[in-house]
Amino acid sequence: MLKNLTIKKDYETFSISPENFSGEKGKGGMAEVGEGTASHQAGELGRGWKVNPYIKICGGQTVVLADVKGRGAIKHIWITDSAVAGRLLILKIYFDGQKNPAVHVPLSDFFVNADYREYRQINSLPICFNPGKAMNSYFEMPYFKGFRIELENLGETCNVYYQIDCEKKTIDPNSLYFHAQFRRVNPLPYKEPYTILDNIKGNGVYVGTYLHWGVRNNGWWGEGEIKFFIDGDSEFPTICGTGTEDYFCGAYNFDVGGRYVEFSTPYTGLSKVSSTDGTYRSQRYFDMYRWHITDPIYFKKDLRVTIQALGWRSGGRYLPLQDDISSVAYWYSDNLDDEYPVFPSANDLEII
Repeated sequence: MLKNLTIKKDYETFSISPENFSGEKGKGGMAEVGEGTASHQAGELGRGWKVNPYIKICGGQTVVLADVKGRGAIKHIWITDSAVAGRLLILKIYFDGQKNPAVHVPLSDFFVNADYREYRQINSLPICFNPGKAMNSYFEMPYFKGFRIELENLGETCNVYYQIDCEKKTIDPNSLYFHAQFRRVNPLPYKEPYTILDNIKGNGVYVGTYLHWGVRNNGWWGEGEIKFFIDGDSEFPTICGTGTEDYFCGAYNFDVGGRYVEFSTPYTGLSKVSSTDGTYRSQRYFDMYRWHITDPIYFKKDLRVTIQALGWRSGGRYLPLQDDISSVAYWYSDNLDDEYPVFPSANDLEII
């Protein structure tokens, strides 16, 4: 049962999909047979019978999934695709006419599952990954003038199904903009921490981290500390973790009985430990997420987030690692002018 459900007199619900690109009232399911992507399937039934349920995106093409004017919030995004490599579909979300996207992330990484080749269920509050490849976001994304969502295809032609559920409503003037930024370093330079987020200005709140970690050494790899440098912190951070698995709310190497144990919970998860064949796919990847929903990290001026890559060498000494690490940082702020790093090429996104 829904609790505290009250009538919102100034709210309107609308939804954007290939069956209603504009989200206009009374304009859904109007595609004519011969115009839609499922015209053959609907040919005997006619207009109104699932004529255009998906779009086709060619390699090298960027399509606009939604372009909305007005005031309100994105409440839910559902999307799935026929791509083999979801990392080559790039999600971009722009708010209030900004030049550069506030969200600039490979589609698969945004939904905390960088590699489509092995399915895992993800049961978290803001992100769900459901059978067979259904990606869902429940992050609320306010806008004052409008928003635009684009999908760029760096790979081969594929089909994309999607639905973007929104509310038209009055927005609190203190509402913050949603952001998500992708990074990858492969390999990590020796004795250098991995940067999850940097050069972020403004007043805001950090709400989540996703790491896709490719291990290049034998043994345990997660001794490194995560550090949050808040509002002018320089050499030393305000928040300093005690280990990688500790930050993701696990303990003792995620090890039970001599093996890694996957888990997916509302706030945290070791959602995937990749399988290997021991020969050609011998390197292991780990997917981890951590949502700061009940324990948000606030900043007033700026924010930088790093994590160390540490294993063990002989004599019980730490070993700085040179692993393949990717990340998505999720945050809200009042600033739409942050400069993101140069986005990787298709080759630099590839997972072998």
